[in-house]
Amino acid sequence: MKKPKWVVQKEQAKKADASATVWLFGLHAVRDALMNPARTKLKLIVTLNAQGKLADAIEASGITPDVVDARKFNAPLDPGSVHQGAALEVKPLEWGSLADVAIGADTPRLILLDRVTDPHNVGAILRSAEVLGASAVIGMRHHAAPETGALAKTASGALERQPYLRVRNLADAIIELQGMGYLVLGLDGEAEQTIEAALAGQKDRPVALVLGAEGPGLREKTRQTCDMLVRIDAGGAFGSLNVSNAAAIALYASKDHS
Repeated sequence: MKKPKWVVQKEQAKKADASATVWLFGLHAVRDALMNPARTKLKLIVTLNAQGKLADAIEASGITPDVVDARKFNAPLDPGSVHQGAALEVKPLEWGSLADVAIGADTPRLILLDRVTDPHNVGAILRSAEVLGASAVIGMRHHAAPETGALAKTASGALERQPYLRVRNLADAIIELQGMGYLVLGLDGEAEQTIEAALAGQKDRPVALVLGAEGPGLREKTRQTCDMLVRIDAGGAFGSLNVSNAAAIALYASKDHS
């Protein structure tokens, strides 16, 4: 019996995911990946200068690098990538299920991203999430920034430590989080309530903050699924914030500072 087309496509996608690799670049991103025991490392290409700077991390990882002339750096990176003489081929990290990262902390905070596709924005959000103690950043399987070298470099090492999950359906993920007791707040510049007002007296609750792409913002389905829409308390009339800045401010505003 011939398999339905959707079954074949699903199997092909699963095989593609299993064989996918990522090239990380830049001294900081490569060092942190080399030092991460959870990271599967496949190939390291370095210049002699970079090898010296990464000597301790290379030794700790046990990988044997390919040392190349700086003028003949042959890692398959996008032209213009600031690699600093170091590139590492790796397997994407596995962070488990949504429940794995959403349950555990005393007052967990999650960042959910609705079609945020710029890897530099997501990298910056991961960095802020790590600094401000978020349990995870949740993106979308499609129409979102995947794990890439550019994302890792912007994250400045946070990608190795800060859970970054990508889910098939964001509305389903929101409903799942609500079932775990999360209060899900969608950020909207036109919302009546501020984050602080929405959380008055309940900052000990698990909170998920949902941010949309710059320009279009949250999709209608996402807006409808959130518990409420909130805005960042602004001191004056000015343009909208970059999504990575908004994520950092929203995360800080949602925390209990008492």
